[in-house]
Amino acid sequence: MPRVSTPFRRTAVAVSVILALGLAGCAAGADGVSVDADQDKPFVLDGVSDLTEIAQLTGPGAMNDTAAVSVAGTDLGSMTNVGDRTFFFFGDTFGERDPESIGGQGGFWRSNVAAWTTDDDPSDGIGFEGWVADDIGLAAALIEGDHDANGAGGEVTKIPTYGFAIGGTIYVAYMSVRFWGEPGAWDANRAALIVSRDDGRTWDPVAGVEWPGDSNFVQFATARVTEGGRDWIYFWSIPSGRFGGVQLMRVPATEKAVEDQAAYSYFTGVDGEEPEWSSDLADAETILDGTIGELSVMWSTYLDRWIMTYSDAGNAYIREGITPWGPWGDPIELVSGAEYPGLYSPYLNPRYVDEDGRRIYFTLSLWGPYNVFWFSAELERTGG
Repeated sequence: MPRVSTPFRRTAVAVSVILALGLAGCAAGADGVSVDADQDKPFVLDGVSDLTEIAQLTGPGAMNDTAAVSVAGTDLGSMTNVGDRTFFFFGDTFGERDPESIGGQGGFWRSNVAAWTTDDDPSDGIGFEGWVADDIGLAAALIEGDHDANGAGGEVTKIPTYGFAIGGTIYVAYMSVRFWGEPGAWDANRAALIVSRDDGRTWDPVAGVEWPGDSNFVQFATARVTEGGRDWIYFWSIPSGRFGGVQLMRVPATEKAVEDQAAYSYFTGVDGEEPEWSSDLADAETILDGTIGELSVMWSTYLDRWIMTYSDAGNAYIREGITPWGPWGDPIELVSGAEYPGLYSPYLNPRYVDEDGRRIYFTLSLWGPYNVFWFSAELERTGG
């Protein structure tokens, strides 16, 4: 059974294994962002500047000693705040890799692993304080993939896409990958959830909650919002690969609702300014067209707007949203693929901002070293 292991290089404040847990809201507290349905506000994001590569988080030469938990190569790194902790959820992970390897390959393959930290200073990188680990202290899969051969029609792997928390209960969405195709293209069997009720030590499938692999609800970004006097978890959703548009679903922010497929509803448009929702996935309306891959969404306190980051099998972009369902501004290049070839998965976290939210921090995966890096950039707002 997985347990918490604590190898890290940088000195960190010791914390007890048991924490008083709660969902960190999109600013610093536990409340969700109140939805303003006014779609007529102006766009204010003018651009980004001062892109900075701060640190490598995983792999050989990283600021964290990931070799101690047998993590030589991994990717993704979406983040979920749970009380004082932030969990980082990584994808296919390899404990042994040839230094010349490119992409996901190597020995001691686990489909997904997770680290956690209480590091709240993003300016010099993030020091991991613990991992979900096996009995000998090595990073363990939260839920293992079947590792069937690519093209065999089974399940190659289970990739975590995003997490969220309800009180002390942590949920992680994952996609079951059936086939890896050309760069940026893959097919999924389904998307589903796993849950931990013991601070991330152990994980179980959420029975009866899943989305079809050929739907637009395979990869998610999540945020907690308050709408109509109720707290909700919003899911901005894309299909398999990096070539689909974004649709939106929500579920009441309770464990009972999250674990009930019938409690989910899908955005179908607006009546005036009021959003409309359907219980039928087939009614979902695309809120953003394009080639959107591995997205992340959060409320920007600096812009007083939603922001979305994603990759498109080329560059990483950021766009501004007036409401959770749009309109969404034009894409602005965040990181150039010419400067960082093979980049993907720029993931945000509302906990990791500076300068009243003007400077954002994010993880970014690079295919060549097949590891996760820590970046920052400044948002430029119209009128300063």
